[in-house]
Amino acid sequence: MAHLSVAQLLPALNGGGVERGALEVARELVKRGHRSIVISAGGRLVPELLTAGSEHLAWPLGVKSPLTLRWIWPLRRWLTEQRIDILHIRSRLPAWIGWLAWRGMNPATRPRLVTTVHGLYSVSRYSAIMTRGERVIAVSQTIHDYLCRYYPELPAERIQVIPRGVDPAEFPYGYQPSSAWLDAWRRQYPQLQNAPVLTLPGRLSRLKGHEDFIELITRLRKQGLPVYGLIVGGEQLGRQRYAARLRETVQTRGLGDVILLTGHRSDMREIYAASSMVLSLSRQPESFGRTALEALSLGTPVVGYDHGGIGEILTRLYPAGLTPLGDLTALATKIAELLTAAPPVSSEPAFPLQRMLDETLALYEALLQSPREIV
Repeated sequence: MAHLSVAQLLPALNGGGVERGALEVARELVKRGHRSIVISAGGRLVPELLTAGSEHLAWPLGVKSPLTLRWIWPLRRWLTEQRIDILHIRSRLPAWIGWLAWRGMNPATRPRLVTTVHGLYSVSRYSAIMTRGERVIAVSQTIHDYLCRYYPELPAERIQVIPRGVDPAEFPYGYQPSSAWLDAWRRQYPQLQNAPVLTLPGRLSRLKGHEDFIELITRLRKQGLPVYGLIVGGEQLGRQRYAARLRETVQTRGLGDVILLTGHRSDMREIYAASSMVLSLSRQPESFGRTALEALSLGTPVVGYDHGGIGEILTRLYPAGLTPLGDLTALATKIAELLTAAPPVSSEPAFPLQRMLDETLALYEALLQSPREIV
């Protein structure tokens, strides 16, 4: 592959699946000798991006304000001056800025345009911008089906499914946390020692199923099962009231020592490995479900509602963990069964990160060699 210059656009670099995917692609580009630039408002992942050899432009293209439109012209000028080969857009508002800048460039020399649809967005003209790429990456079959259903005007041949991936070296099967980590964990949460631990990872948002999780632990405890629950995730800005309500519910039910809210943690690998089971209880379908994949990669069983990306992953990797959406009786029964005798998780990495990277860079190369169209 010839030397490429690839610019990725996203709102910020603070964490989450979109940001992690951008960093992984950026690292791979540099590793293969290409130029990688990420344009975002910045955030705590910027040092990691720069250390891996990419460049960063601190442009706030994701701020929801009419003033954000002023970035169209500087972006167009920059794309021209820097001779960017691929413009890869990963979020809706930056997509509008990026597309308007790109559309005004010379069609014979402008970058090739790629979008990645990371979420099951509300169906609208605003969201339709993510279908304007010359190639549209769907991060799962769930996203592919969503695009085909709600945006039938998007030609099927422009969509390519490239599932997200997990690095088996980072989440190795059978991983055991260090004794130092385990000692610190036991000091912080002594009640978890030698007890079944159910973990619900994800930001504190009402979409993630925390109420179902609290009800589940309540029911299992009433059945005499000595389970503990971990809610692992940070509070979102402006959602502190929701987090306070969750804590209040836990206390009201007398579960203050049983359901533990850890806040944001950067040691998720260790927490997954120390858990008896990881849960995914979002009432709305997930686009992919990276947390479930990370836990399964380690060999930790996962139980999740049978819909969206989680249903897709579990059907393929751990069908024993599938449970009907919103059916708390079935969920409690499933958990009780698996705590007694859970089938082992396969050690075969089904969604390796390297495959995602290889397929993304192959898409860039194929697009550069394909005839240009007016999109």
